[in-house]
Parts: sequence; structure tokens; C-alpha cells
Amino acid sequence: MAKVVHISEAASLAVHGMVLIAGSSEILNVNQIADITHSSRNHLAKVMQILVKNGYLDSVRGPKGGFTLKGDPRQINLLEIYELIEGNIEEHHCGIETQKCPFDICVFGGLADKFSADFIEYLRNKTLFDLISKQ
Repeated sequence: MAKVVHISEAASLAVHGMVLIAGSSEILNVNQIADITHSSRNHLAKVMQILVKNGYLDSVRGPKGGFTLKGDPRQINLLEIYELIEGNIEEHHCGIETQKCPFDICVFGGLADKFSADFIEYLRNKTLFDLISKQ
């Protein structure tokens, strides 16, 4: 089944993991986050390491280890997390790759561009703090 907006598992894990960590009073480890999100521990570990490497999380090794947020959850928006994992979101999504559409009016009614713009705007304006109380 095709999806209008694609959110990869890695991007979803990054956002969910960051919200869980930001909202937790305790250090959360990969096993706990994987259990909560019903995801692959190995895939989650790779995503968490990207977040650590890029300065969003601190990691503590050992039996009582896990992840803590580095920074203010009010200052971290979902767009920066999403684009860290996926790269910049392409705002124009015509199916014709050459960008030389033979039509004067978009056959898709410009909806793909509108969906992309709305998605970007949502991610840009939503912070981790906004979602902490929603868990």
C-alpha cells in the first residue's frame, strides 16, 4: 500500500525515543525503549547512537546506563530530529523527476506539495516538550 507521507521506522524511532527520554524522570535504556515502542532493539540502538553522536542525547554505559536528553526539550523541534535521520524533506513531489511537467496545471492539484508543506510546518512547530504530556 502506498503512503502519501513516508515516515521511516528510523525517523519514527528517533522521534518516539526522544519524546520518551525527554519525558522520563529516570534514565531509559535501549531495551526499555524497544519494549515501549515494540521495535527492534538493534535498529533502535543504531538510531540512538546517531542521536548521541549528533549531540541530542548523552549515553551512560553499564547495567544502570541508558540515555538522557542533552538540551532543553522546549528548544528541540521534531523537524531537526526527522531531518537528522532522513535528510532534508523535499518540498516538491511531482512524480515527473525531470521537473519539466507537460501540464500547466498540476494533475495532482498541488496536494503533494501542500501535504509536504503542512508536514514540515507541523514538525517545525512541535517540540519535544509539547509531546511529553501526551505519552
